[in-house]
Amino acid sequence: MKDELVHREVLSPNFGERQLPISMAVIHYTEMADAEAALQRMCDPETQVSAHYLISEAGEVTRLVPEEKRAWHAGASYWRGHKDVNSASIGIELDHPGHALGYRPFAEAQIDALVPLLARIVRTYDIPRANVIGHSDVAPARKTDPGELFPWERLAEYGLALPTPDIRMGDPFDNDGAFYMALERWGYDITDGHKAVEAFQRRWRPHRIDGEIDGQLRAILFHLLLERDRGSAR
Repeated sequence: MKDELVHREVLSPNFGERQLPISMAVIHYTEMADAEAALQRMCDPETQVSAHYLISEAGEVTRLVPEEKRAWHAGASYWRGHKDVNSASIGIELDHPGHALGYRPFAEAQIDALVPLLARIVRTYDIPRANVIGHSDVAPARKTDPGELFPWERLAEYGLALPTPDIRMGDPFDNDGAFYMALERWGYDITDGHKAVEAFQRRWRPHRIDGEIDGQLRAILFHLLLERDRGSAR
């Protein structure tokens, strides 16, 4: 598929057939030394890992798997009832050292390349803003990427992700059990409740990630669910 937003194509052998229509986009970081090392890994059949796109810190976009195919980027994962996230998603890897190799802000050129690519994907498949998510959202017990420094608000400015709610209400949930039920309703796997809360914090309250439920988190989640029920948190 010709795409002016893609600079090169290096096809990976690591893919399969989709079992579901595309309804989400998942953002990752590579947590590797550089883009070429990540590219080699995702093209190695022994790793059984891939993604549809890799974006270097310099903003070069490489296609590894055609969008109509199922890339192997999310692993064991769950989002909004889907256990086969790979079948329902486009996976985008960002060249970045990650938490293991020195976590830092994402390169401006990289985000400049991500925005139009993601915009085209969202438009093509009519992906709801609430389904533009991070790897940590779909695999909270295992993953922390793209992490607390990823510029979700910039994506929100372009209508590509949901903005952080402007909290104007008090604490809406009576207890932690009610919060976990609401968190599951929003989309998370809450098998590991502490990790699920950390993932929610990483996305919606990144300045403090401790896995503890508090009034601010409850208010954010309540607002998100309220807006979804109204049809505006799509």
